Amino acid sequence: MAELKDKLRADLSAAMKDRDTVVTGVLRMALAAIGKEEVAGKQARELTDDEVQRVLSKEAKKRDEAAEAFRGAGREEQAQAEEAEAEVLRRYLPKPLGDDELAQLVKEAVGEVEAELGERPGMKQMGQVMKTANAKVAGRAEGGKVAALVKAELAG
Repeated sequence: MAELKDKLRADLSAAMKDRDTVVTGVLRMALAAIGKEEVAGKQARELTDDEVQRVLSKEAKKRDEAAEAFRGAGREEQAQAEEAEAEVLRRYLPKPLGDDELAQLVKEAVGEVEAELGERPGMKQMGQVMKTANAKVAGRAEGGKVAALVKAELAG
């Protein structure tokens, strides 16, 4: 079902053969996080590629935050190690959207909601617009950034 998970396993095997300790460690951690997510909840299930990407995105974000914390504490070596791990994870994620592309997708989402409602959506319909926008963005931008653009578009 999840081709991305199979790719992670194959790349883990290759990294182990190459004795690449950083990639091996990161991929083991990623597969463990995916496995943990699969057994979370009332019954075990196999994650889809989108769900696997969400797990990987969350793990990459954790590494970015850790790197920032290490850098703030003057521990540059640990910060670089965390950034290297985040980069390994990003290889498996879709390319993030640029600001212009994101703004265009938000405009399209507002247009779709406007067509549904028959009038221009206001702040009361922000949730509806966010739902449509997030479906278009599909994890290629941070939620806070999408929300700020939607808010600006609805206010303007």
